[in-house]
Amino acid sequence: MAQSETTTSFQWVRPPRQSRSQESLERILDAAEQVISERGFDQATVAEIVRRANSSVGAFYGRFKEKDALLRCLHERFCEEAFATVDAVLDPERWRGESIGQILTETVPFLVDAYRQRGGMFAAFMVRATYDPSFTESWASVGAHLVDRFRTLLLERCDEIDHPNPRLAIEFGLQMMLCTLDEMALFRDVEPAGGLTLFDERLPEQLATMFLRYLGVPHSAIAKQRGETSETPNNGSE
Repeated sequence: MAQSETTTSFQWVRPPRQSRSQESLERILDAAEQVISERGFDQATVAEIVRRANSSVGAFYGRFKEKDALLRCLHERFCEEAFATVDAVLDPERWRGESIGQILTETVPFLVDAYRQRGGMFAAFMVRATYDPSFTESWASVGAHLVDRFRTLLLERCDEIDHPNPRLAIEFGLQMMLCTLDEMALFRDVEPAGGLTLFDERLPEQLATMFLRYLGVPHSAIAKQRGETSETPNNGSE
């Protein structure tokens, strides 16, 4: 699915950091995020993190008592950035005059890309959330904020929704989509028995189509967002 100018203008929001000490910390966190996203938390080594950060093991342990403390710091930073990113991407002013089809076919690829880039880190957060209440609460708050902003945006266009309970449809549709992405991130290294993987190029379009059809958005509107016509035959891509 080709990305529009609106889609390509989306960016992950990073609040400004000013002090030199903070900049040094950010380099370590950026490097840790890269390594954990690629290899997973258990396989991420301090040596590789500080090498990518152009830092030292001594500097690392001067800031973090252990790797667990690093993960907590990464999680706090992620939550701050995620709240800011959701607010920017789902700002009602950005989408004034646009349909539900337009909103979902442009925001879902951005959401999938976030999971692709940070899958290992997200998996580490989710695993920790199963037994650490602070992670559970913070991870849930990010998801709740995303759902709240989407719900507000889509309910303003409830006349486009054919489901008998638009609010329920929006919330459950988002739950289905996020649960799919969470599972793909958790089991990203496992070959699936069937279906799509997190890195399948067809995934964003299929997730958006699933959500739109569950909402009851007319097929003609879905086809329009794909650049098709209502007469375009289904060639088995769905």
